Amino acid sequence: MDAHEVNRVRASLALFVADVFASVPRKDQRAKGDCYLRGLMMDGRRKSVQAMAARLPDGNEQNLQQFVNQSTWDPVPVRRRIAQRMVPRIGPDAWAVDDVSFPKDGRMSVGVAHQYCGALGKQANCQVAVSVHAVSDTASCPLNWRLFLPREWADDTVRRRRTGVPEDIGHRQKWRLALDALDELAGWGLVPPVVVADAGYGQNADFRAGLAERGHAYVVGIRGDITVQPHDAHPTAPAWCGTGRRPQPRYRQPPVTVAELAAAAGRDAFSEVTWREGSRGPMTSRFLTMRVRPAGVRSRRLAQAAAVARHGRWDGVLPEVRLLAEWPDGEDKPTRFWLSDLPDDTPVPELVRLAKIRWRIEHDYRELKHGLGLDHFEGRSWTGWHHHATLVTAAHAFLTEQRLAPKADTPASPSTRPSTPSRTC
Repeated sequence: MDAHEVNRVRASLALFVADVFASVPRKDQRAKGDCYLRGLMMDGRRKSVQAMAARLPDGNEQNLQQFVNQSTWDPVPVRRRIAQRMVPRIGPDAWAVDDVSFPKDGRMSVGVAHQYCGALGKQANCQVAVSVHAVSDTASCPLNWRLFLPREWADDTVRRRRTGVPEDIGHRQKWRLALDALDELAGWGLVPPVVVADAGYGQNADFRAGLAERGHAYVVGIRGDITVQPHDAHPTAPAWCGTGRRPQPRYRQPPVTVAELAAAAGRDAFSEVTWREGSRGPMTSRFLTMRVRPAGVRSRRLAQAAAVARHGRWDGVLPEVRLLAEWPDGEDKPTRFWLSDLPDDTPVPELVRLAKIRWRIEHDYRELKHGLGLDHFEGRSWTGWHHHATLVTAAHAFLTEQRLAPKADTPASPSTRPSTPSRTC
């Protein structure tokens, strides 16, 4: 947005700030929040504090630095109010779980480590954050964040002290951080219609079990090497001689990978489905669904533990879920796979639409990073990062509201114009 566009929405922004930042105790802090949001939304290549202060007529670099890096205002109530405000406005079809990386130099920025960096597509020095977004086909917005703290930070007292990492924060796997974020949202009175995630999360049996335990329906990506039993397979108990431990029931046939199972069904078993209108026409491919029983070691252990907790015994029966497989034209085998515990009567086109709706989260990341400067933060502290991420989320929420407003002059602000979605989504 240029300076004229920012001035045009000043009154709406003031009302937004008054509501979203109502938990911030001091009036001058709320005023700095308003200023920071205008800096994030205004045109400019860099959204560092120094660059924003130089562009804003009321920008004061020292004040903004103190507000984002040292001020004691709590970002959690702000995020809570954003989430409670945005969910009914977006009317999400799903909540999407994902993570985003921020390349960094040096080793003193909070959470930085040599790890896989999605932004670069390789191992690199970076920070990683897990996020949960409310998504529909027409709008989306981040609802919650968790900064990933790599294992080497758990006992690094020097870096933890210098960056202000709270004592009760340690290393947690990303899938656990995602469940933590969902639990916090539930504490705010917000529950997902369905959770979607890529194979980085869906491949993990503990993550899927965690969603099921919380009553969250899911459609999650998986790799083709996940092993399953067909839905009509049943375990049998080996003969028992009456002494020693009774043998557990077992499936007669070894499990197969979902890639093998889907390919064995044959191309003719796949039906053409169009799930949305893309920028270059209808998004169409061929899909198959079938009931399966995940049979990996971890899936078996979780199923056994759940059965024993409920019934006091384990009958060997693995729970059923629905497999969705895609076999695009021009490919010699199925290429993408998802698992879902949605009801059997969920139409296949709706299941496909939900599996593919993650394209909205990629749109969010592009807007948050390139339009609003999520990855331009130059501070190093735990407090500073969470303040900045919350402020960027607020700016994104405000712009999303402007686009959704019935009388909005334009469908998108110039600085956050949606990028063309990938044909692979």
